[in-house]
Amino acid sequence: MMKRFTSASTAGFGAALALMALPGPVLAQESLERLIGHVAPGEDGGVQVDVRLLNTGTAAVTAELPETVEARLSRPGAFGRGRTVTLHRDTATPAALPVAPGSFASARYRLAAPDVADGALLSVPGWGGQSVTLAMAPASTPTASPKAAEARIAAADAAPAQVPATPPPSDRTVGNAFIENMSAYEPIYAVYGPGTNDEARIQLSFKYQLFGSRARADRPALGDGLYFAYTQRMFWDLGANSSPFRNIDFQPEVFYITPPKALSDKATVSAQVGLRHESNGRDGLSSRSLNTVYLAPAAAFSLGGDLRLTVAPRAWFYAGDLSDNPDIRRYRGNTGLFVEIGEADGLRLSSSSRFNFGSGKGAISADLSYPLRRLLGGGPDFYLFAQSFAGYGENLLDYNRRITRLRLGVALVR
Repeated sequence: MMKRFTSASTAGFGAALALMALPGPVLAQESLERLIGHVAPGEDGGVQVDVRLLNTGTAAVTAELPETVEARLSRPGAFGRGRTVTLHRDTATPAALPVAPGSFASARYRLAAPDVADGALLSVPGWGGQSVTLAMAPASTPTASPKAAEARIAAADAAPAQVPATPPPSDRTVGNAFIENMSAYEPIYAVYGPGTNDEARIQLSFKYQLFGSRARADRPALGDGLYFAYTQRMFWDLGANSSPFRNIDFQPEVFYITPPKALSDKATVSAQVGLRHESNGRDGLSSRSLNTVYLAPAAAFSLGGDLRLTVAPRAWFYAGDLSDNPDIRRYRGNTGLFVEIGEADGLRLSSSSRFNFGSGKGAISADLSYPLRRLLGGGPDFYLFAQSFAGYGENLLDYNRRITRLRLGVALVR
């Protein structure tokens, strides 16, 4: 808790497809192969993606398909840039599809017209990261026939990808397999609120799939859900002489995320278990450090359209030496709750809390974000980001101080 360029729409287009396996929207079945069978223009100017579910086993299986799936549109070789989009299950496709042995079934997802972009790579992190290349074709005339549109699509499918023989010098993906395994974790932002001794707060965060390069969509392995993550929070006293960083919290962790399980076409559950270290890298009376082992089950609910609700309670216990802050349990407790509601490309509200029922102490924070390009009519894919905090321990240095903060800024990942 890895999340972009202006999209374009047109009346007609083709799609060149890199064949890929599809592990995400179905239940884990070794006998069930998932393939993208066809990509074609939709009636609304968007893209329809047909999925083939092939049962190679001797027993019937049932494929369960979520209503929406988060994906990313990006330029080839543009690591760290792109935008999040949502694939929607077609209304004619049921939430569960029975597949007889030795047979196949078809499912269809759609990408809305405003999200279609010429030459973009469409990837789904939850499906293993393989991509579909979208290529725009010249717009059709009002009298263009369906056969002409199909001919353009076939020509686009047959045309080889136009890529430079030698990648540009700015392409750092060459020889660096780990880059494809890196993604966003917690929000990345910079916010400011005057009148305190840590007016600015900056956060950087990422996660790395440890066995991502070995993961195969058609052969999921136990290690696919193992991650390393790193988060760094910096509290900047801009009003003091020389504007020092008053405190910096370092947070490396290792965790495992279970494969998502679709309970219905509107509900998905998973769980995360991990080991987290937190410290501020200081010595003497200002030194703070702790280790926690945590469990965080999570559930996501589709509320209609792009609106989604996520609920993730968390429980943890402290491991190792707490001599730097022996009473931190009194202020942090052992339980917390994360709740988020919002649209994939609209307003989003996230709230995190932690509490100790015995001491009555704890904290709650809330983040409110909105895409800046929707406010400005274009521009960079940043988010207007408002953040509030009330309670104990906004940072490790102040773990036993009650404070209230309100800041405003921008976010790259929310």
